[in-house]
Amino acid sequence: MSHLDNEIKLLKDNVLEMMFLVKNQLEKGRKALDNFDEEIAHEVMANEKRVDSLELTIDRDCEEVLALHNPVAVDLRFVMAAFKINSDLERVGDHANSIAKYIVDYGQQVDEETRKKMRMDEMYAISIKMMSNVFNAFITEDTELARKVFKLDSTLNEINREVSEVTSELIQNNIEHTKNYLYLFSIIRKLERVGDLTKNIAEELIFYIEAKVLKHKKMKSKENNGNTNSSGIT
Repeated sequence: MSHLDNEIKLLKDNVLEMMFLVKNQLEKGRKALDNFDEEIAHEVMANEKRVDSLELTIDRDCEEVLALHNPVAVDLRFVMAAFKINSDLERVGDHANSIAKYIVDYGQQVDEETRKKMRMDEMYAISIKMMSNVFNAFITEDTELARKVFKLDSTLNEINREVSEVTSELIQNNIEHTKNYLYLFSIIRKLERVGDLTKNIAEELIFYIEAKVLKHKKMKSKENNGNTNSSGIT
């Protein structure tokens, strides 16, 4: 095994550790929210330092592999993907940390009816499922598993739009609890953003494994649709 192979393996191990750590942060955040457990929330907040530290390590490793080994083909695609995946994972960790801070700062159990109306359990379950999918897709290099994330992200977006209206109704009917509803809606928005970031990770995995750039295809599709519409109006 060459020195480059060793460095790539080390980088993969670190990215896998980062994925596991961030997935664990999300899962603990859900458990803390379910029981409004401040101890678990504090654990999530403490682990944020590990997430940040590992992010710096992976960034440094990516830069060193590029600078010292001049990788090509699949190795180059992996390093490029790892750099972006690392950034997205760190941001997912930030959202998990923010939710934990809410639990510590607010310190009040969310009633079951409100949780159901705001579909918080669904949002959390889908977010964690998406992260599990990319985690397993990374291990097995299964791009079909990675693609399942896209449909789940669409579901998150739909729920987010619906909950926006629900939150407005809840505030109008119980204005004295406005601050609480806004906090809860903030959690919903964070979980929706987790979905976006996880979708980005899935796209990077497909780029690394299949050498397909999905983001550029989406941009071209939007441009073509825009041009078609313009010509139709003209």
